[in-house]
Amino acid sequence: MSINMTAKHARWPKANDVIFGLAGQAAEAIKKYGKENVINSTIGALIDDKGDLIAMKTVYEQFKALPNAEIAAYSAIAGQPDFLEAVQTACFRDHRPDAYTRAVATPGGTGSIKHAVWNYTNPGDEVLTSDWYWSPYNTITEEVDRKITNYKLFNDKNEFNIESFKEKFNELIKKQKRLLTIINTPAHNPTGYSLSDEDWKQVLDIMKESAKDKDNRIIVFVDSAYIDFAGEGTERRKFFEQFSNLPENILIIVGFSMSKGYTMYGLRSGAAICISSKEEIAEEFFYACIHSGRANWSNGNRGAMATMTTIANDEKLLKAYEDEKLMYKTMLQNRAKAFVEAADKVGLELLPYRDGFFISIPCDNPMEACQKLVDQNVFVIPLKMGLRFAVCAVSEEKCKKAPALIKEALK
Repeated sequence: MSINMTAKHARWPKANDVIFGLAGQAAEAIKKYGKENVINSTIGALIDDKGDLIAMKTVYEQFKALPNAEIAAYSAIAGQPDFLEAVQTACFRDHRPDAYTRAVATPGGTGSIKHAVWNYTNPGDEVLTSDWYWSPYNTITEEVDRKITNYKLFNDKNEFNIESFKEKFNELIKKQKRLLTIINTPAHNPTGYSLSDEDWKQVLDIMKESAKDKDNRIIVFVDSAYIDFAGEGTERRKFFEQFSNLPENILIIVGFSMSKGYTMYGLRSGAAICISSKEEIAEEFFYACIHSGRANWSNGNRGAMATMTTIANDEKLLKAYEDEKLMYKTMLQNRAKAFVEAADKVGLELLPYRDGFFISIPCDNPMEACQKLVDQNVFVIPLKMGLRFAVCAVSEEKCKKAPALIKEALK
């Protein structure tokens, strides 16, 4: 008879991460057949046309120029004060809402999600997000005895399904009186959809109506991990202005990640930024997150914070960084355009793509389709309702070829 040494809440099924497993298979295929003969779209990071990870020169020159002691030292638990201001400027740019805001440093965007789930929901609560979603949302919630509930992201016209959102939102707020909603935009993972300003207006109208009941507590977590690779200029940040002067029982938390916009994937740095019409609520957020941070990871990566702050506060460095980022953003847009156009030519159905690293293909048997593609040295990620293709990781040339291969596999 076997025994369990783990506590009851820490027992989970033995399972390997699908993404990392397929990435390993792709690496083996590359060794065997050569990079030119493999399409590896498993990686959620910017990869150049040679198959190498992109690490922005302007970022890492500044990081490596820091004194060793600055890289090695502990940061403040909340994050370095100059970073906390710089990260808000980087997040909002010229669309800062008219509200009280506070920021707390986190280990990447994932840390900000953990803060929102732990500090703004109760055990047993349901957290609302779309039916196409980043799977770690589920991991984070189930770890602390919460669970994910979904609304349908798209309606029959492939538009944002405001009716499904409204139905699920009202159902849960009535039952719980407290509701955390995670909205991953712009450049949604895994579909590449970005809510329009009109979409946001409709979402907030539903919440404002619910907020008339002063016993309701409405928390919106905006997962903006891919915001630096969305739209032209700062147009995809305009929605932040709609968070001005909201009812005091609506709290916005923005998850800002430096993994994508600064290619600091493994340095694990980011921030949770709250937006509230009431200063006391913003202060409450700040101190709740400090306590949670101390309990979970103590403090963040000081070197990463210092690098971002140095770039943000130097006009010449900031321009060089923005120019380099624009180069990669253009590369990403060209790849996505090539994939979408090739899909249209062969009649491959895609979910509506606007921005970002990923494009999704709906299908009935994702695992079966994935395996058929592996046999052709094409590696995609199987989801519950389809396949995820990472245009961020695949050259433009291969993005033109992939849709026909995927279409064939789905027959």
